[in-house]
Amino acid sequence: MPPARIARVIVLARVDEKGFSLLEAIIAAGLLAGALAALGQMLAIAVATHRSARAGSDATVLAQQKMEQLRGLTWGFDVSGLPIGDAATDTAASVETPTGGTGLTPSPPDTLLSNTSGWVDYIDQSGAVLGGGTQVPAGAVYLRRWAIEPLPANPSDTIVIRVFVRPAGRPEVDPSRAHRSDEARLIGIRTRKAP
Repeated sequence: MPPARIARVIVLARVDEKGFSLLEAIIAAGLLAGALAALGQMLAIAVATHRSARAGSDATVLAQQKMEQLRGLTWGFDVSGLPIGDAATDTAASVETPTGGTGLTPSPPDTLLSNTSGWVDYIDQSGAVLGGGTQVPAGAVYLRRWAIEPLPANPSDTIVIRVFVRPAGRPEVDPSRAHRSDEARLIGIRTRKAP
């Protein structure tokens, strides 16, 4: 093929080539970057929501465990019909003991608002109880508080049990105010039943 003809073929080939212009490539790259940024934000929101939901689920399980532990304590009548109630079990200890605690005795008024010995315990990352007391121990992930109150309509035979669980590292909040997704609150009533 003569060189002039080759040059004409190359020029024609270049004119007939289909492709993207620089402007089209920049626009496509911008759209892709925007889509990836939006996807990244959605992923971050999904991760945060998942963590909060998991913390809320963990707090709920811990609150249910404490409620069941307190509901399992003696509260009823003896064989002669006299009222009996557990006033000594230490439910705040890392291992429940039959003495040295508060059992189901009425709690001071602010046990859900502050760490009150006998009505608070602390939980680590694996769900193990670290014990009670007014100071949050190292390794505590959740704090769990409870209150025992006589029901005003029947104070000698009916008690109200309230349990509040929240992350240990967060500043104090009033549990009667707005509920956060990483907290749990349970309320139960226990009435003495005749034998």
